Amino acid sequence: MMKRLLDIAISATALVALSPVIAATAVAVRWTMGGPVVFRQQRPGLNGEAFEMMKFRSMRDAVDADGNPLADAERLTRTGDFIRKTSLDELPGLINVLRGDMSLVGPRPLLMEYLPLYSTRQMRRHDVKPGITGWAQVNGRNALSWDEKFELDLHYVEHRSLSFDLRILWMTLRKVLVRDGISAAGEATMSKFTGQKTETTNA
Repeated sequence: MMKRLLDIAISATALVALSPVIAATAVAVRWTMGGPVVFRQQRPGLNGEAFEMMKFRSMRDAVDADGNPLADAERLTRTGDFIRKTSLDELPGLINVLRGDMSLVGPRPLLMEYLPLYSTRQMRRHDVKPGITGWAQVNGRNALSWDEKFELDLHYVEHRSLSFDLRILWMTLRKVLVRDGISAAGEATMSKFTGQKTETTNA
């Protein structure tokens, strides 16, 4: 209950306080990439149930001769790169938090197509609501390997508490200023998860 109250209080306050920033970001995305301004996609939430996640759009719609989307590096615009590095693309997610689809803190919601690829242990990341930020995000973000990211997610699931959430939120503010871990080595964003089904345990 306290976690939910914290989610509502902070997300509602942030939406009001950051409304000029949100409006300016929306205008910048519209001006440089056209519509839609907000990227919407089905993602797995609590217990793996789908919800519609919202982010500011950071990539243009561009396909090859066969109609397949180009690589992230080729679709990521200069504006998109900036809003990703400053985490401005995550601001619409505050609406997801208000709705109860997400929490401020929790494992990041990944792709629906990854669900069948998880090991039993990895699937436990869906025992809690996904978050805008999380233990993996403040400990390397996309610079982590998939195994490292999952272990950090599971550490959060197994040790979650209100004080842990507050610690992660504070660390997130610092990370946003530093802007590290935005992408994986050699990637514009994060390499695709292919299903390394390793049953690892916490050290």
